[in-house]
Amino acid sequence: MQPDNRPPSALSNVSLARRAWNIRRKALLMGEVQGQGYIGQALGIADVLAASYFHALRYDPTDPEWEGRDRFLLSIGHYAIALYAVLMEAGILPEDELETYGMDDSRMPMSGMASYTPGMEITGGSLGHGLGIAVGMAMGLKRKASDRFVFNLMSDGELGEGSTWEAAMAGAHHKLDNLVCLIDFNDQQADGKSTQMLSAEPLLDKWTAFGWHAQRVDGNDLDAVVAALDAARTHQGDQPRVIIFDTLMCKGVPFLETREITHFVRVEKEEWAKALAVLEEGKPA
Repeated sequence: MQPDNRPPSALSNVSLARRAWNIRRKALLMGEVQGQGYIGQALGIADVLAASYFHALRYDPTDPEWEGRDRFLLSIGHYAIALYAVLMEAGILPEDELETYGMDDSRMPMSGMASYTPGMEITGGSLGHGLGIAVGMAMGLKRKASDRFVFNLMSDGELGEGSTWEAAMAGAHHKLDNLVCLIDFNDQQADGKSTQMLSAEPLLDKWTAFGWHAQRVDGNDLDAVVAALDAARTHQGDQPRVIIFDTLMCKGVPFLETREITHFVRVEKEEWAKALAVLEEGKPA
């Protein structure tokens, strides 16, 4: 399903699999600039970002503030490297800025800031606030009689924040059927597994009980991701929608996938070339 009214410049015949691969490669190249970073999250969420930006979202890459755009909020500010990669892939950020990642005066700081980066809707990072902001944006669009959607990408760790559930109640109460919450469930946060820090299970039952249209899919299966996004946009109920994506940290680079600590990945200098070479082996058409 291609969303209606999306500018022709945003359309392409490039496959979603290739888009996801390109996003992973760009994230690795940015990580190499600093020698470290939130690479695991970027590799894991690449399929969701590819399907979001090149299948579900309406936007104009030449005008990131176009009023007719769908809004994509990054609640998890430390995932910025992943969003920069997809913004480059979409043509919103120029690829020649890739080597400035995390540098002084760069438009791509290590944690996302809306005032710095075209296409970055909010400054995330104080975790648990993105969904509340998304609720406000969705309400504002309703008052403008706009048919645009608000997508909010958040982490499983944010499920432990009370503000997340306050926003969930508000979204259902106000019948925000233009709101889609995307949850990256990679079961990893700074202190260990998310499920061991503060389990939010059973997630589907909880979101359903809060009045949301809830789905849970493999976030590294592009067909499943696309189908879930389509179902969220076309659902006929007057409910907000949530999709829980189970993802694998460092997806696409097996020797990184198996590391015990993947929340913040430190890669030895010689390993960046190895990671890029391994990724190259799985390059799709």
